Amino acid sequence: MNYLSTLLLKISKKHLVSKITAAALLLYSQLGTAQNLYDFSKIIDLSNSLNSSRLKVPGDTSWHKIELGSTFNQGTFSGNWTGGGVSSAGIGSFFNALFENKKGKNAWRSDLQTQYGFLKNKGQQNRKSQDRIFFDTKYSRDLDVKWTLFANLNFQSQFSRGYNYPAEEDSIKITRKVSRFFAPAYLTQSIGLEYKPAPYFFVDFAPGAFRQTIVWDTNLYVNTPDQKNYGVPIGKRIRYELALMQIVANYNRDITKQMNLKFRYQLYSSILDPSQIDNRLDASLTAKVNKFFNVNLSAIVVYDDDQSSRVQLAQGLNVGFLYAF
Repeated sequence: MNYLSTLLLKISKKHLVSKITAAALLLYSQLGTAQNLYDFSKIIDLSNSLNSSRLKVPGDTSWHKIELGSTFNQGTFSGNWTGGGVSSAGIGSFFNALFENKKGKNAWRSDLQTQYGFLKNKGQQNRKSQDRIFFDTKYSRDLDVKWTLFANLNFQSQFSRGYNYPAEEDSIKITRKVSRFFAPAYLTQSIGLEYKPAPYFFVDFAPGAFRQTIVWDTNLYVNTPDQKNYGVPIGKRIRYELALMQIVANYNRDITKQMNLKFRYQLYSSILDPSQIDNRLDASLTAKVNKFFNVNLSAIVVYDDDQSSRVQLAQGLNVGFLYAF
């Protein structure tokens, strides 16, 4: 009987020790997990760039491209030049900045493009040859490899006053102001789906995009084509529109080592009048001559019945200085 009691006592002690050991191991693992979750920064020095880079998710990027430059052209004719011609000089400048940041499924893209230039012909006032403000910023979240959900804000306008010079009376005294800063300006907010089959190309689909057309100068309508005032009711400064659909296609690619092709196409169909579709295409081809000089061919094609009943075209060819970083 004493032997049996001693044996049972030994077995119970071993069982108790194993239970205590298991409980201790479980408690240790839970403490370790909690420390990993809540005190991770105490275990790994995140200020060390080597450690932080190892913790990045594959595909995380932070990238930017900034360009600034200027162009100049000039021509002079003597008073007795029999071939005819007018002495002239022109200068232009531009500043572009593109920022992209991607972390996990979230991405942010901001694009700023500005241009301004003027020319001076002998016997005439300075005249604008380029004038553009374009700003676009967009947040997106990946749904899968090619599709994302986005929210976007876009702004377009110009820097200074624009004039119409009647061809029949080409003089410094006859000018008609047709535009200025914030007259017109376009502000568009949109939420939708983006299809991005390649890093250099994407298409945005945004039903219900909300656009405000702004003409802050209420006296401008007199000189606008057909006095349409860019679609803003006369006497008002802002016109509000809701889109049945807005589509934006964007392409930006280095097609060769020294040549870049860029275009942006925008379609806007108002929910009140879907048959009146606004179309705008901005395209440019830039070729680098060397590190600091380039040749740029650009074109803008617009059809917007609120501006003009005909297709509008602006085209430019420039050679000048370019610095990118």
